[in-house]
Amino acid sequence: MNENSEKEYVMIPVVPLRGLVVLPYSAMSFDVGREKSISAINSAAAGESYVMLCAQKDAKKTEAEPDEIYRIGCLCKVKGREKLEGGTLRVLVEGVTRAEVDEFIPFTSLEYGEYLAANLHVLKEEEPTTAEKEAPFRKEINEKCISFAEKIGNAQLKTTLSFVSRSSGDNEYVFRTANIFLQKPEDRQAIIEAKTYTDRCLMLIRIMTREYEVLELKKRLEEAVKEAIDRNQKEYFLREQIKAAQKELGADEQSEAEEFRAKLNSGKYPDDIRAKLDKEITRFASLPAGSHESPSMRTYIETMLELPYYEMSEDNLDVDNARKILDEDHYGLEKVKQRIIEYLAVGKLTGKINGQIICFVGPPGVGKTSVSASIARALGRKFVRMSLGGIRDEAEIRGHRRTYIGAMPGRIINAMKQAGTVNPVLLFDEIDKLAQDNHGDPSAAMLEVLDSAQNFAFRDHFLEVPYDLSKVLFITTANNPAGIPRPLLDRMEIIEVPSYLSNEKVEIAARHLIPRQLEKHGLTKRMINIPRETIGEIINGYTREAGVRSLERQIAALCRKAACDIAKGKKRIVVTKKKIVEYLGAPPFSFEPAEKVSEVGLVNGLAWTSVGGETLEIEAAALPGSGKLELTGQLGDVMQESAKAAITCIRERANRLGLANDFYGKTDVHIHIPEGAVPKDGPSAGIALLTAVTSALTGIPVKAAIAMTGEITLRGRVLPIGGLREKLLAAVRAGITIVLVPEKNRKDVAEVPKDITDALTIIYVNDVDEVLRASLIRMPQNAIRMPETHIPAGAPS
Repeated sequence: MNENSEKEYVMIPVVPLRGLVVLPYSAMSFDVGREKSISAINSAAAGESYVMLCAQKDAKKTEAEPDEIYRIGCLCKVKGREKLEGGTLRVLVEGVTRAEVDEFIPFTSLEYGEYLAANLHVLKEEEPTTAEKEAPFRKEINEKCISFAEKIGNAQLKTTLSFVSRSSGDNEYVFRTANIFLQKPEDRQAIIEAKTYTDRCLMLIRIMTREYEVLELKKRLEEAVKEAIDRNQKEYFLREQIKAAQKELGADEQSEAEEFRAKLNSGKYPDDIRAKLDKEITRFASLPAGSHESPSMRTYIETMLELPYYEMSEDNLDVDNARKILDEDHYGLEKVKQRIIEYLAVGKLTGKINGQIICFVGPPGVGKTSVSASIARALGRKFVRMSLGGIRDEAEIRGHRRTYIGAMPGRIINAMKQAGTVNPVLLFDEIDKLAQDNHGDPSAAMLEVLDSAQNFAFRDHFLEVPYDLSKVLFITTANNPAGIPRPLLDRMEIIEVPSYLSNEKVEIAARHLIPRQLEKHGLTKRMINIPRETIGEIINGYTREAGVRSLERQIAALCRKAACDIAKGKKRIVVTKKKIVEYLGAPPFSFEPAEKVSEVGLVNGLAWTSVGGETLEIEAAALPGSGKLELTGQLGDVMQESAKAAITCIRERANRLGLANDFYGKTDVHIHIPEGAVPKDGPSAGIALLTAVTSALTGIPVKAAIAMTGEITLRGRVLPIGGLREKLLAAVRAGITIVLVPEKNRKDVAEVPKDITDALTIIYVNDVDEVLRASLIRMPQNAIRMPETHIPAGAPS
């Protein structure tokens, strides 16, 4: 085709190019991967081989609309094509002439599929005028090309330029030269869009001048960098030699001291701390090499520099947000949540959240630690947990004095370092497990920490300077408040975290435990379904706890077994009662129902344990003998004393109960509580022991569906007990319908869930006479008649 001829083309296949511009009089190879572009190349190759190559305006787009494609491009001929792996097509084209698209037309070929076509016209290339030929454009371009090639030291490029310079046409020369030198798509597009020979030459000269200057600058930068690197390497080598010499002379401390001083100067510290540190750093720098004081002094300076003094977290005192977070993290615990909300509400009004120390008391696994973490999350504070279980050395709390080799700060100071703020939430876990020995009493050291009147100037033995703990929110946890020393307990507000009821455990498992274990084991709800009824079976048959830790372990075991079956090809598993036995084995626990037949000497007691409430069968037998009292079933000291008190109370009431005054000298009494391997203790079995012995002595059976709890005195009064919520739950599980409760526990019943109290008839008792009247089938014939004083559940006192 003659470059000066004018011609229009219709329905020429178009291939948009990304980051690539083809120029006339040049051959180029590139890969095509887009379906439409492959169809366009194949269609062009099947016809006259003409294809219009236009650059995309945005090279990052994988698909370009017509208005996103430059209209001026290069009309090319397809010279070759080769299929590559992955469906890509490698194409060789030769640029023929510049052309401008009049109209882009989406086209679908029956043979080649959908592609973009165009109606276009060739842009006529005017021959240079005489004046343009006389202008030294070609000479200037040639000189710049040679200079560029010499600058980069490319001999092959000079040979190529010599060949190009012999091009017959001026336009051809410009395009060939531009194809060799221009790399940027925008520069090549500017050349192809230039309208005249003069415009094209001037643009090429400007671009080449710019690139030559960039190359010059790059060379200068490389030389400067090389010189700097050589200088740095020399300096590094010299520095290393100096360090080695200083090390031989013991100068390590000098460099460390400089680092410490730089950190001191750049940080914010109280004036007294700054003065103390400055003095210590000066001493550290003057220590001789290998001094035994160096490690301790280094630890001291590092600790003092890393402690927070002014850094604070901004409190979020939005009670609605706090309630939302507590509900997200925990199910139930309404009383606990309400107390926390009240605590935050007071903090919002007073402007400070520190103050009363909270102590969460409850059995293991009920969420004491996690509730503390939720409080920190709700407040937006850092959370640090510190376990106190087994700590028996006061130095663990206060730190060691620096006179000792290997001295370290105490756990309180380390916790503050870990938090990095002066107002974290600091949790003292298992505070009731603190011990003491000849190294001191750590609970005494905790007094200063938890006393707001003292902790603004807490003194750690290692630091030797006061440290302010007044902005810290302290939370403690305990299983048994009796294990907390009284002075320490006096500084804390006890919040009971009760054991979970079965229905609460089901909800916790469904909302939190099962989703967490499914995620851990790579399972989804589509793969395994654990119905709520199944969760209840697991709770009753495979766990015996107040919290949910063992329940989560059983759910994890289920998930592991299910994962094995799914890995073998099963699509979905529904965990039924039968499947539980298959996966977990036979249930290790069972709730023994209460006896249905009234028997002599058999009473259902109620006990509280660390894993919840339990029913306790108490058996008593009266045998001819000499007045001995036999106690079996591994009873603790307090329970043995309760049994002795019960015997004395019965002896004092012998006439009222129809017993001979001297019955005790002729009768042996044996009290036994089954499950003898399990230790039992506590005073709350007092009325149950008295009732069992009275039944055995009088021969009158005890009502079958009745249970009782309460402490007794020698005068027969019934005293209040603890753990009532858990005991009543145990009674419901055992099928008991009537429960005797001390009158003074009436207020505690009001806090028991309604579904438990609705299932029971609760009788409040003041003395043992009321207990016997309510529990025995009948009163002894010679007994003194007592008035009916039974008070049903819910009746006003």
